[in-house]
Amino acid sequence: MIFDTHAHYLDSRFDEDREELLSSFNSNGIKYVTEVCAAADDIDSVYNFTKKYDFIYGALGVHPSETDKLTENDMNRIKELAMDEKIVAVGEIGLDYHFEDDPSPEVQKKWFIRQMEVAKEVKLPIIVHSRDAAKDTLDIMKDMNAHEIGGVIHCYSYSPEMAREFLNMGFYIGIGGVVTFKNAKKLKEVVEMMPADRILLETDCPYMAPTPHRGERNSSLFIPLIIEEIANIKGLSYDEVADITMKNALTMYGIKE
Repeated sequence: MIFDTHAHYLDSRFDEDREELLSSFNSNGIKYVTEVCAAADDIDSVYNFTKKYDFIYGALGVHPSETDKLTENDMNRIKELAMDEKIVAVGEIGLDYHFEDDPSPEVQKKWFIRQMEVAKEVKLPIIVHSRDAAKDTLDIMKDMNAHEIGGVIHCYSYSPEMAREFLNMGFYIGIGGVVTFKNAKKLKEVVEMMPADRILLETDCPYMAPTPHRGERNSSLFIPLIIEEIANIKGLSYDEVADITMKNALTMYGIKE
């Protein structure tokens, strides 16, 4: 069975067939999914979503691109809802310097730090989004003693050397559809280098669909393609990758079956 540790099923691209899609998961080997919040307006929606489906857990946090509207009231709401057993992480949080019209690095850093403080308060791991911001992400995590929090570097996109830094802090690495791309040499090297007990499977759906579905709407049903690629790189069987990554996800999220 499979644990998709990072998905966005509340995205409008699933509005037409969400129920039908989710109902197909168990028969297709998808046992658990973590619905990850990205905007303050979605905090309550994600929480309510976890209450509707037994197999869906939630992560509450605000993506760096959405931090310009954040308030302390939002932090208090996250802390309040994080007391529920279906909320298993604070995320996704972090830094994204890719788009010029995103909040300034200073604003993003402020709320990255603040949300890590919240994670420490509620004793949950963090889901870290980091794009074009490797050094600042690592520096802040070290300053905040993120090794005490734990979590995952979601949709990993940096070098094997940087991956070692995060692994040395006790973090997991989220591997998704990009690992199946022909030009993803760097990520394949990361997967080859890192211990299997630090890999988490994720889709980031509806984004980042694996080959041969690149450019299509992604879903957890495509995760077997990611498993096959990881198994090939690591010299493991499909079942070994599925079993190891399931155990990794349950351990990181603190879920007891």
